[in-house]
Amino acid sequence: MEPQNSGPPGRRVVRCYLYARISSDREGAGLGCDRQIEDGYALAGQLSNGDTEYRVIEVFEDNDLSAYSGKPRPDYIRMLQGLEAGAGECVIAWHTDRLHRSPAELEKYIDICEPRRVETRTVKAGHLDLTTATGRMIARQLGVQARYEVERMVERQKRARDQMAQMGKHFGGRRPFGWEIDGLTPNETEMELIRHAARSVLAGASLHSIRREWAAAEVRTSTGGEWGSSEIRKMLLRPRNAGIIVHRGEEVGAAQWPAALDEPTWRSVVALLTDPSRKVGPAGNARVALGTGIYRCGTCGDTMMSSADGSRSAHPDRDRMLNYRCRTQKHVSRRRSLVDDVVQLAVLDRLSLPDASELLAAREDPVDVRGAQEDRRQARLILDGLAAALGRGELDMRSWTLASETARQRIAAAEEVLSRAVKVNPVAALLTAEDVEEAWNGLDLSRKRAVISYLMTVTVHRARLGRQPGGGYWDPDSVRIAWK
Repeated sequence: MEPQNSGPPGRRVVRCYLYARISSDREGAGLGCDRQIEDGYALAGQLSNGDTEYRVIEVFEDNDLSAYSGKPRPDYIRMLQGLEAGAGECVIAWHTDRLHRSPAELEKYIDICEPRRVETRTVKAGHLDLTTATGRMIARQLGVQARYEVERMVERQKRARDQMAQMGKHFGGRRPFGWEIDGLTPNETEMELIRHAARSVLAGASLHSIRREWAAAEVRTSTGGEWGSSEIRKMLLRPRNAGIIVHRGEEVGAAQWPAALDEPTWRSVVALLTDPSRKVGPAGNARVALGTGIYRCGTCGDTMMSSADGSRSAHPDRDRMLNYRCRTQKHVSRRRSLVDDVVQLAVLDRLSLPDASELLAAREDPVDVRGAQEDRRQARLILDGLAAALGRGELDMRSWTLASETARQRIAAAEEVLSRAVKVNPVAALLTAEDVEEAWNGLDLSRKRAVISYLMTVTVHRARLGRQPGGGYWDPDSVRIAWK
């Protein structure tokens, strides 16, 4: 920090803080701030004369931070702290709206500057003398005007976005995965990846397995980053994938861009990914074994879980034995690898039979997709009519709320039907493979689990005591399979 009179003898030095801010810097180059700083130094030079030098001792810069948004501005806060400590005697800014656009923020600035007689000099708004009532009034008027202009700008932007939403246009922003930078032109390679991921999820694949596949294939996000499971989930949940535009948190209609997925497929993916039973808890609940949560206890009927017998500390020279055991009671405990072998051999045998192609037949009742879409369309027309009547004053808010509830229920029911529309048969890929066993071995754990769950009910009973007819102690008949 420089002393007040560090210039030539008899020349007063005014220690200046230079503040610059730009609220939007899409290129990240900070050019707007650079121009403000350049103009600020020029103003300091203009203010200096033979008796006084306005010397910039520190530059404060908040790049890409809006004063209107209310988010903290680190350098602005640091500057206020310096003023409170008496380190600065003048603040130079390009305009008062670079300093503050909130009346409350302005009052705090005045409270700091007035008692310390801190000058405020701007390139565009001139000198603000906050030590006088007139100067403070002018500062407040400028603040009110700046606030008014910002609010008008926000209103215009909202109206423009409302109109864009009604027309199904792209709002802009970073490039969405699956489309080019204009948000309208499809990127066919990425669109096929979206379709493949959707089919895989509906066929029982985990997001982790998709992440591994994409990592191996060096698939990158639209910004060039690596995909994580959570990012893939967010991407698959986007209404954009089905050509649906969302505005203010609500679906408002069809978009202009081509869809990557048909709506029933997308809604089925959303229903599956948001199913609470799919969530994995932090305590290691992950499906790390083929039969966890699928195989059933032959005594009580509850599902089985994987467990490890013995203590590694007690027997450090041997591996712990992995078993399946009843989830609720110690009814049954069987060697995991042996049970899995029986089940996997049964799957391969079943898929090798001449009638295996019949497994492609859908078991579920067909969903009336067209009927659900038409019902939802009619309900939305009713809502639009009610909204227009409310705007004309023909309905009060209470009447509108009651009348619109039925239509909203119809929309919710139609979307729930659409969310069940698509069922991808997890066995299809195996039935079309030339080598079923090789194809089975190439599946990840989540896909294998989906096939088992689709094909069979596996019940694990207690084993018969003693040596079995084959000479060993393993009783294969204790694993019973019922085909679905």
